[in-house]
Amino acid sequence: MAEARETGGGNRDGRPARRERTAPRKITAARLENMALYYLGRFSSSSGNLRRVLMRKVARAAAAHGDDPDDGAKLIEELIARYLSSGLIDDRAYAAQKAASLQRRGASRFGIRGKLRQKGVEGELVAEAIETLDAASETSELASACALARRRRLGPYRPAAARRAAHDKDLATLARAGFRLDVARRVLKAADVEALEILARGEDES
Repeated sequence: MAEARETGGGNRDGRPARRERTAPRKITAARLENMALYYLGRFSSSSGNLRRVLMRKVARAAAAHGDDPDDGAKLIEELIARYLSSGLIDDRAYAAQKAASLQRRGASRFGIRGKLRQKGVEGELVAEAIETLDAASETSELASACALARRRRLGPYRPAAARRAAHDKDLATLARAGFRLDVARRVLKAADVEALEILARGEDES
């Protein structure tokens, strides 16, 4: 972890003193493990994401001390291999849980794929996580769009007087999130909030 120190008692205008980052400590296997466990204690992570987090720290420390970052990279690979073997990191479980969480928040399949890749999940596991979502419900993509409408107060959630004027804006919001236009239109076509909730549950809209 980078350390910080204050440059003085305070500025003349009364603002707090600026804090400068001091050089990070040299990377050792023990220090690297402490950083990894601290991170995993705060966040769930894939092996790819943890690798990126740790490599940023290794790169800073190597630059500060003139060390070879490849030495730190080797330590990281050994650490991640051990965590994968012990089950402390489980990329398949992480991908499934993250995908389900994103779906509940209203993410499209496109958005879920992008987020999982961003988090360092391998393509095969991304595809598997999406297949699991699809197998759970044929209407899950539509349900995700309904969830986004609920969270962003789109379509039926808008006051009746403002709904027509906001239609194109709401359609664009759903499209930017990665939903197909036919899905977005079905969501915005819902007569009211009750009809949208019925749609989200995959029940008969009639």
